[in-house]
Amino acid sequence: MLAYIVRRLLYAIPILIGVNLLTFTLFFVVNSPDDMAVSQLGEKYVTPDAIEAWKQKNGYHLPLFVNGEAEGLGTLTETIFYTKSVKLFAFDFGRSESGRDITTDVRTRMRPSLAVALPTFILGISVNICVALLVVMFHATRLDRFAVMVFVAAMSISTLFYIIGGQYLVAKTWQLVPISGYHTEGQVWKFLILPVMVGVISGIGAGARWYRTLFLEEANQDYVRTARAKGASELRILFRHILPNALIPILTGVVVVIPSLFMGSLLIEAFFGIPGLGSYMLDAIRSQDFAIVRSMVFIGSILYIIGLILTDISYTWADPRVRLN
Repeated sequence: MLAYIVRRLLYAIPILIGVNLLTFTLFFVVNSPDDMAVSQLGEKYVTPDAIEAWKQKNGYHLPLFVNGEAEGLGTLTETIFYTKSVKLFAFDFGRSESGRDITTDVRTRMRPSLAVALPTFILGISVNICVALLVVMFHATRLDRFAVMVFVAAMSISTLFYIIGGQYLVAKTWQLVPISGYHTEGQVWKFLILPVMVGVISGIGAGARWYRTLFLEEANQDYVRTARAKGASELRILFRHILPNALIPILTGVVVVIPSLFMGSLLIEAFFGIPGLGSYMLDAIRSQDFAIVRSMVFIGSILYIIGLILTDISYTWADPRVRLN
């Protein structure tokens, strides 16, 4: 097991290099150091000298990938890509283009992201599995067909509809909770109810439909027919046979989603005014702050790789027949 984990971590190094290279290339395809300088300085203070001074101060006066004026390794090391990317592997995220410490911002904004994402994650999985099991109990009935139709309809509706509809109905019309905001000094739970509710409801369609497919696949196996022939109740078959044997595909979807808990949700955090990592990333894209963008992509890549490793490890717990070499 230890050798497997070490091997996977070593495989992650070229993956992270490739992700950084791709992020760097895509960002500078649509932007240039001059564009970034204009965005940070503001239109009132944009002059050729001010732009050049900003580039010199922030290290964007160097070539992007290859420095033809340097010698030896300097042709690669004295470039924007090298100077801005290598420190990430030491988890030194540096400062944003506006001068803020990125590590401090990430630590501060991680708490609101987790406050929304963690209950949404737990409640969403629980509700989706319960709904899917209920539908499987009435498989091939009108209730099953109606449920599938509702699932497909719910999947087809944009998350924006749930957000705007929830804000209008629950917050504005019924005035049960604040429409947006996040204040740690007051009762934080009041600001979390609506985002969590929207996150759970918007995911029921896709989640419950997927779990229903997994459970139906297990329900058609020979061991289920044998248990039913021996007189086992449907509830016992569902919870003692079907659910445990469907754990591996469930774990695949569940563990891989874990990194998104730390990264936050762009739409929910933006519309509900939650100062989490999702809105942090969105603000960085708007302001063309490459330092924040590359740091957040790097963190997301690491969390995703860790999630995949945890998925493989969890397989051995869910199914003893699976062994990692």
